Amino acid sequence: MKLAHTTVSRRRFLASTAGAASFSILPGRSSGDNATTPNSALNIAFIGMGNQITAPMKVILAQGHNAVAFCDVDERQIRKTKAARGNRVAKAKEYADYRKLLEKEKSVDAVVIATPDHWHASICKAAMEAGKHVYCEKPLTHTIGEARMLRELTRRSKVVTQMGNQGSASGNMRRSIELIEAGIFGQITDIYVWHDDRPWAGAIPDLDKADPVPDGLNWDFWCGPARVRPYKNGLYHPRRWRDWLDYGNGFLGDFCCHAFNMPMRVLKLEYPERIEVKGTKLAHECYPDSCRVRYRFPARGNLSALTIHVYDGGMYPEEGELDVLQPTWKSRPRHGCLLQGERGALSVGLWNKDGYIKMNDEERFSGAGKHELAKTVPQRLPRVDGHVVEWLDAIKGGPQTFSDFETGGHLTEIGLAGIVALRLGKDIDWDGPNMQIAGSSEADPIVHRNDREEWL
Repeated sequence: MKLAHTTVSRRRFLASTAGAASFSILPGRSSGDNATTPNSALNIAFIGMGNQITAPMKVILAQGHNAVAFCDVDERQIRKTKAARGNRVAKAKEYADYRKLLEKEKSVDAVVIATPDHWHASICKAAMEAGKHVYCEKPLTHTIGEARMLRELTRRSKVVTQMGNQGSASGNMRRSIELIEAGIFGQITDIYVWHDDRPWAGAIPDLDKADPVPDGLNWDFWCGPARVRPYKNGLYHPRRWRDWLDYGNGFLGDFCCHAFNMPMRVLKLEYPERIEVKGTKLAHECYPDSCRVRYRFPARGNLSALTIHVYDGGMYPEEGELDVLQPTWKSRPRHGCLLQGERGALSVGLWNKDGYIKMNDEERFSGAGKHELAKTVPQRLPRVDGHVVEWLDAIKGGPQTFSDFETGGHLTEIGLAGIVALRLGKDIDWDGPNMQIAGSSEADPIVHRNDREEWL
């Protein structure tokens, strides 16, 4: 399918859009009554001590806050973090059970959660109900039902929340929102998201035969509310759990909260009405080896219908879909995100940290900061020093967060609707408000996981 282009000159655009209407976006909640004094150091607990906790912890310590407790079901992860951070974290209390941490550490103001996805919702809920501010890595939850639960809890709560899709703090992402709102590109009709390479565990023999569990790891607790699989060295923990659908949701679950983030906000995306899938090893216990997922969104007010096309793991965009990139980058970048509009295209990258513009009468993309049309659009959104800093500032009474759990939860719901189709191995008509396939309960076991209650 080739893209339909409508050519428009800079002069015609400037003349025709001088009074263009602005679309609105809603940033996150303010800190409400839970704000601390601006100069006070926060006491923060960290739950899930693997690699993903490193970046937010570095920022929090650099800002002068206190790491008062570490929690992980694998004590080796805690030891590794303490060795890496030295004296700054030497006094942090150690816990294997997040429930005991929340019960005993009354001085904790906030928690950072960087566990595997299947644990996010349960720990977020417990922390919020204990009155703690929460930063949780993306995707917010493992299932759509969990995302809806946290969205509803956020509306009732006074704590400050932030989902860890760090591109939300990028000046390029916020600038992209401003440019699309200004009408530079006309109606956005197609969004292309692609990622050529994805780590894959490969064929593992004897999945049902358990290896010895390492000392210091509570494997049953690691599995927690999800299915218990026999422990296999190097297969699920650490880091390789994401492709196993009992614990993660593969590339789509990992990156939907990055790549869909800016489009969801500025294009007012509610729920897709239809999701179409193809690939290899659909309806499998693992994320597909390769896949294509199309999310079809209906028209919204004065915004036209659009399609998000996702390609992963060796499924490539169809002929003509990304030809617009060729003159600038010679070959298609290994991964990226491209928004195609009536008048031009915007390339933003998977993390929304890039910004390149090409109008239909131009041969090549150029940086958004240098483009003549972009210079006519004023800045409207606040710029921040970083995603974690924004959360910390909001806790202390500053401006509201940009990716709170209401926003992050809705973004997660959109992404995980594609997981429903992949797990069923077929195209679906999606009823987003009711979290089900239209007129069917077939997706219910995927939307609402049957939790093992003993760890909650």
